[in-house]
Amino acid sequence: MIRAMKTEIRLRKDELQSKSLKSLYFGGGTPSILSADEIKSLIDEVLKYFSFDRDIEVTLEANPDDLDKSFLQQLAQSSVNRLSIGTQSFFEEDLKLMNRAHNASEAESSIKRAQDFGFENLSIDLIYGSPTSNLEIWKDNLNKTIALEVPHISSYALTVEPKTALENWISKGKVAGPREEEQNKEFYYLSDFLKDNGFEHYEVSNFAKPGFYSSHNSAYWKYNEYLGIGPSAHSYNGFDVRSWNVANNQQYIKKLHAGILAKEEEILSQYDQFNEMIMIGLRTIWGVNLESLNNKFNDQILEYFQHEIKSRIEEGILIKENNHLKIPEKHWFMADGIASDLFIV
Repeated sequence: MIRAMKTEIRLRKDELQSKSLKSLYFGGGTPSILSADEIKSLIDEVLKYFSFDRDIEVTLEANPDDLDKSFLQQLAQSSVNRLSIGTQSFFEEDLKLMNRAHNASEAESSIKRAQDFGFENLSIDLIYGSPTSNLEIWKDNLNKTIALEVPHISSYALTVEPKTALENWISKGKVAGPREEEQNKEFYYLSDFLKDNGFEHYEVSNFAKPGFYSSHNSAYWKYNEYLGIGPSAHSYNGFDVRSWNVANNQQYIKKLHAGILAKEEEILSQYDQFNEMIMIGLRTIWGVNLESLNNKFNDQILEYFQHEIKSRIEEGILIKENNHLKIPEKHWFMADGIASDLFIV
């Protein structure tokens, strides 16, 4: 797999306009199952064709149970300077429900170990609205997070995916399904609590202390180009082309060993681009840049847009601020629904 990924990096080195990288992200599953040496070798391969910005963010997604002392010690000697840890919860029953490999004690100790080895730029994932939880347990989760001094938090409502153990348990009545009213309550408690503790709510599901916004995710939200390497990885040219690699590992390796890219691509229509710009922008603190919107789309799309937002602005669901269209934070829990109502279909 490593050999195939290095081949893909070489074959696609000219797809990015910029040769100076501001972000390098090892994600999309469990990259922490790679050895530290394998991660270093991939970084070295990238450096053959690109340079690193002075303030580059190099992130590794990791499960708590992968972050043992030996791995962290070796990782600390690499270019990785940020960890995104799939904590999910510090509550044992939540972790069992989500079928996580780590326990509550490991969730906490993995963060402390990472800090002991010099990783201060940490992000953790937290899930709210679990049927095994309640508002008091959620408060305990957040108090634990603050006590651990984690500077970035990504938090999502529990969703029930098809053909999962959770869906099966809910269908058989073994556990209750997520309740939207409870998730709404926990979302707004999360937002108020973290802001009271010095965090900035900069995207619907993301919170950061000043100076700790995710450079990588912010690039997505600002429609910048990005290049994805490896099975299932997605790429975007910053304009109208999106591509994705095959998900099957064997097919991916076979094609790359033959010197053939294992990807497909689509040309985004004006409607596709408009819908994405609306969806992504309205989930962020920055909103949708109206000047960029006006420069990018034709009169037909812009007339539709102005017609659709007029009543929503009057209702206070949308606001205009400094030539940006935004959703007031009190409506952020419903952001995706508000945005999708503006889509052109």
